[in-house]
This record gives sequence, C-alpha cells and structure tokens, in this order.
Amino acid sequence: MSKLHIYGDHIDTDIIIPAHYLNVHDPEELKKHCMEGVDEAFDQRVSIGDIMIAGENFGCGSSREHAPVVIKASGISCVIAKSFARIFFRNAFNIGLPVIESSEIVDEVSPDDKLSIDFKSGKVINETKNKSYTIPKFPDFMMALIEAGGVIPYIKEADNV
Repeated sequence: MSKLHIYGDHIDTDIIIPAHYLNVHDPEELKKHCMEGVDEAFDQRVSIGDIMIAGENFGCGSSREHAPVVIKASGISCVIAKSFARIFFRNAFNIGLPVIESSEIVDEVSPDDKLSIDFKSGKVINETKNKSYTIPKFPDFMMALIEAGGVIPYIKEADNV
C-alpha cells in the first residue's frame, strides 16, 4: 500500500522540475527538486512506492524527459491523473514510470487513503475505503517497458538474449 501525494490541474514540467535544473543529469540530485514549485517538502515526505495523484493535463509544458525521470527517481511508483499531456505520457513509459488515466480514482481518493495497484489484472484498490477500480490493462509491450525500467534497459536486456 502506498502513500498519496495529491496535486491539482495543469501541473506542468516547470512545476515538476524547474528549468534551471535541466543541466543536472544525476537523478539523485534532481529528485531533491521534484515538485518544489508547488510542494517544497515533497522530497522529504516521499517514500519509495508512493503514488502521485493529479487532475487534468498533468505534465503539460515542454517535452523534457527530466519530468518523469525526477518523479520516478523520487520513489513514486505510479502517477494517476485525470489526463496527461501526450508527450509526458509517452516519456513516462519510455523511462519505466507507469501512468494511469482515471477521473474516478482522482475524484474519490483522500490524502490519507492507501492504494495498491495490480497492473497485470488491471485493478487499483483503495485499501482505506475498501473500493476497487478497474483500469485498462497495459499492452504487453508497455508492461515489458515498465518491468525492464524503461526503453534503454529493455533494449540492453534484449541485446543480451
């Protein structure tokens, strides 16, 4: 079960990771600045396996891959939003960060709720409220990307076969 970090609509890539950190390429350094535009204490509260919840148009703005990289590096296991900017959505899968679009889940969760996610069965369970949600199962190739940790590890793994 995971702790939730809840944000609103139109969280853009500058909020996720401010542009003046784009010359930093070390995910460990970057994660110290994740979400600092709206939540200065995020890096101190986040734990491995936590889930980020957001409203409409999450990840809008520039196409920088730093945004999903820093979210994943911070320990977030999944982002659930009402909708995603298309480029963020694809970049997230490219680096192995699962994202789920679900207005129902976003509208019904509370900050203290604990969620568990089973991507293979297509289920999100709100353990606190004893409620289950069905989500579309990821296609096999997208699950393979997530399990490998992203496109680069997936390709490296395939080259070793």
